[in-house]
This record gives sequence, C-alpha cells and structure tokens, in this order.
Amino acid sequence: MKHLQKLGKALMLPVACLPICGILMGIGYLMCPATMQGGEIAGIIERIGFFLVKAGGALIDNLAILFVIGVGVGLSEDNDGTGGLSALVSWLMITSLLNTSVITTIIPSIAANEDAVLAFDKIVNPFIGILAGVIGAVCYNKFKGTKLPDWLSFFSGKRCVAIVSGVVSIIVSAILMVVWPLLFSALIALGEAIIGLDAVGAGIYAFLNRLLIPTGLHHALNNVFWFDTIGIGDLSHFWAGDTSADVTWSLGMYMSGFFPCMMGGVPGAALAMIHTAKSNKKKVAIGLVASAAVCAFVCGVTEPFEFAFMFLAPGLYLIYALLYGIFTVITVLLGFRAGFSFSAGATDLLFSAPLPAAQNTWMILPLGIAAFIVFYVVFRFAIVKFDLKTPGREDDDVETEKAAVLANDDFTQVASIVLQGLGGKGNIASLDNCITRLRIEVKDYTQVDEKKIKSAGISGVIRPSKTSVQVIVGTKVQFVADEMKKMLK
Repeated sequence: MKHLQKLGKALMLPVACLPICGILMGIGYLMCPATMQGGEIAGIIERIGFFLVKAGGALIDNLAILFVIGVGVGLSEDNDGTGGLSALVSWLMITSLLNTSVITTIIPSIAANEDAVLAFDKIVNPFIGILAGVIGAVCYNKFKGTKLPDWLSFFSGKRCVAIVSGVVSIIVSAILMVVWPLLFSALIALGEAIIGLDAVGAGIYAFLNRLLIPTGLHHALNNVFWFDTIGIGDLSHFWAGDTSADVTWSLGMYMSGFFPCMMGGVPGAALAMIHTAKSNKKKVAIGLVASAAVCAFVCGVTEPFEFAFMFLAPGLYLIYALLYGIFTVITVLLGFRAGFSFSAGATDLLFSAPLPAAQNTWMILPLGIAAFIVFYVVFRFAIVKFDLKTPGREDDDVETEKAAVLANDDFTQVASIVLQGLGGKGNIASLDNCITRLRIEVKDYTQVDEKKIKSAGISGVIRPSKTSVQVIVGTKVQFVADEMKKMLK
C-alpha cells in the first residue's frame, strides 16, 4: 500500500496537466460536432473548435508518455531528471520491441492470431508508461553511484543509468512478449463468457472496464463488446442506424450505463473529495478534481479524475468500479439506451439521441441525479470512515504544517543545525522532501537530537520508525532541503 501511495503521488504532476485538456476538448466538441461525428469542417467557429480538440488531445492522447516522465522523475531519489530520461529510454525500448510489426517478424505465427495482434496493437497504454517509469526510477536509485573501471569511467554514475534501464527493458519486453497476449486473450474469453448474462453481464463488463483502466487491458473487453471482434459490435451497430431488431441483444446496453456514471457519478464523487479535503488543501483539491469532473460531464474524459486517486486510495477505486457495474445493471433494466463514438459525456449523448436505437434518453436526468447522490454519499463515507488519502488528504497535509514558519530565513544555517541534530552527514542514509517536510532515513536513530533540530526554528519532528525522521519545516522546505543536499555531497 505504501508503494502504491508513493506511485500515486508521483502521478500527481502529470495528472495535473490533464483537466484543462479535457475542458478544451469538451468546448471544442460543442463548437465542432464534425470532430466527433465526422463530416466537413467549415466556418470559423468549427475550425476553432477543431483546434481546441486537437490542443486538448495533444496530452490526453499521449497520457502514457506523461506517466513515463512523471513516474520516472517522481520516484527517483532527489527527483532527478536522469530518472525521467531513463524511463523514456525504457518506454522507447519496450514499445518498439513490442510493436506489432516487430513481433510478427520475430514470431510470424502471431500474425494469424487476431487476439495476439490486437494485444500488441494496444501496447502503447498507461500501464506500459507507468511500468517504464518505475524501471527508470528503480535503475536510477540503484545504479546512480556505480563506479566502473578507468577505461569505462565515462559511463560511471548517472551516465550508466539509462544503459542499465535499456538492458532491463529488453528483458521485460521478452517477458511481456509471452505474457501480454495471454492476458489479452484471457480477457477476451472472459468477455465472451459474460455475453449471455444480459443486464448482469453488462454490469460485469462495466465493472471490469473501469477496473482495468490503469493497465490498458480494458481495450480487450472493449473490442469484444463495442466492435465486431466476435460478432457483437454494440457501438458500430448503434451508429450504423440499426435497432435491437437487427441484432441479438438490446442494442446500446454495453454503452448506456456509462452515461449516468460519467455525467452524474464522477461530479458527485469529486464533490465528496472536495468536501473531505483538509482545509488548507481545499483549493488544490478543487483545482484538480472539479475540473476533472467537468471533463467527465462534458465529453466523458475520466482519466484526469481516476488517476488522481486510484493509486492513492486503491480500495476506493475498487468501490468506484463497482458503482459503475451496479448503475449499468440498473440502466439496462430501466430501458435507457444511448451510444457514444468517443465517450459517455453530454456531447455524445446529444449526438446519439436522434439515432434509431436510442431510447428514453430523458432518463439521464433521474439516473444522473441518482448517480450523483450515490457516488457522493459512498465516496464521502468511505473517505472519512477509512481516512483515505484522496487529493487534499495526504499525510503531510496537516493543520500544524500550514502555520509552520521558520524562525530564520538563513536556509544554510537552518540546514546546518538540522543536519547536526540528525547526527551529522555520516548518519544520513537518504534525504527527500514533500510539500512541507524533510523526510530522512538515518543509520543510527540514537544520534538524533530533536531538541537540537527544533532550535533551528523547526515546528516539529516526527519519528515514524527507528530509521525514519520527518522534520516539519513548512512551505520553505525545498530551500532547506537544497542546502542540506549540498552539505551531504
């Protein structure tokens, strides 16, 4: 759990880039329907809309690469950019080696396996991005101090990190070459198995769709239900103008349940996060999740919201996925039918409403309101009851830190006193910092003198374990950390 939360914090920087992109896309789609529906783009308004869609899509479509750099830097000690570069090396290596054309050349028999080809067609996804980021960061932390023989000394230290990252990525690619298509095929088989379960099957699909978002494997299920992979094609038949009379299932049942969840549920959950955020972080929470909720409502872009908490509170994300499944069952049984060509936001609802298969689209009002209330109540209860670390509720966000003010703005002097109180340079195993705290690992906890540390004007010292020390500095922590790092060199 600790590692997941650390990963979640590392993802916050790239995730923070996404809400504005979703808003731009939503506005763009409203101004230029042809961007979503197809057709000619004419007139200044539509061209501006098209421009905004492409501007927002520049980051949304490259979410995986944002995660590569964000995780690579965020998990690296000292947040060193070398970790980000190594992560990028890993990403390029894995996605190139597992490219469909490369795989079918190495293993020609794969070309005849449609599921395997589809799996490698989808290798560029957030899961691989996060994996590459972790590889880059771990390689940096492990090998940044490597000393090589004199004749190889040029590649010593940080210069060897990217090389090691590349070698590790080759090994990982070889493993994924076998594992990835097996996972993909297993999910396709699962999709085929739940088709006959009617509304319950649609609910199971919606649950798994959300649950698999962070891995990218949701594409396997999407292709079973939305497209003509095995003869269903809920999405393609819906937009072709067919009705339930033309197919063997209730057309639209594998898309409809997403509308109340994305248009009502996500805003409700976002409001719960804002209301439960700590007072000194409410503005941060509003800036992150409120804008993400707008993305979800307008155009069905939910990644900015989901990646903001899925690693910080994985249990809550499981509840989130379950709510999608439950609402999908209810939606199918009540007869609401709508389709999407992009995602289940208000824009697609508007465009799909005139199609023959659309039914009872007015029900989005009661369904959306119900989803808003249920998501809000469930999220608020779970966050408060289990003290979940959603945006604005991280451990370092405590009221005492808000008021923490250094008694001395001579950061060199403060850092020197703190270092002495920690037992000196030789007693420091590692040094990092968050928004308001120095986070130190010490070799001998008996050498730590809290009174000495506090004499520098420090507001508090926390000892989570025998080797961990957290020094509450306040919002100027970065300056103190920088001075201490210079002293440790």
